[in-house]
Amino acid sequence: MFSQAQEVRYDNSAVSDFDLSRYLGVWYEIARFDHSFERDLSNVMAEYLLRDDGMVEVINSGWKKGKYKVANGKARQPDPDTDPAHLEVSFFLFFYSDYNILMLDKDYQIALVGSKSPKYLWILSRTPEVSDKVLDHVLEEASSRGYNIDNLIWVDQSANVR
Repeated sequence: MFSQAQEVRYDNSAVSDFDLSRYLGVWYEIARFDHSFERDLSNVMAEYLLRDDGMVEVINSGWKKGKYKVANGKARQPDPDTDPAHLEVSFFLFFYSDYNILMLDKDYQIALVGSKSPKYLWILSRTPEVSDKVLDHVLEEASSRGYNIDNLIWVDQSANVR
């Protein structure tokens, strides 16, 4: 008898209460799923700045094999009134990827971010270090949404710790 692989369902819905102006600023990447465009990066940071045209400037930076890398992009809110925490981010011409803020604490200090694909997941923080209690809460949220948290890569933030 053949066993069928069970389809894993995940919840990529974005939070409903979101204030873009409070999300702007610097975020440290605490953990992520592995993907080619960030492979081997450490001390990763993302900065979000409001542009004059209403879009968001995105500056991702980190270190790879002793070299400082920066990727400049842009983000937009396709439907700020009904789905404000769903953004679209582009680092190349007019090709946009989904950026869903799945969890966000009330003080905008910790965020869980995903996309339409279960292959992408990030834990972001306003500080380069996060307490175990906070991390446990974020990991529980990710797991309850169907993400395999065992696949997270913990980002070295040692150069950003003061």
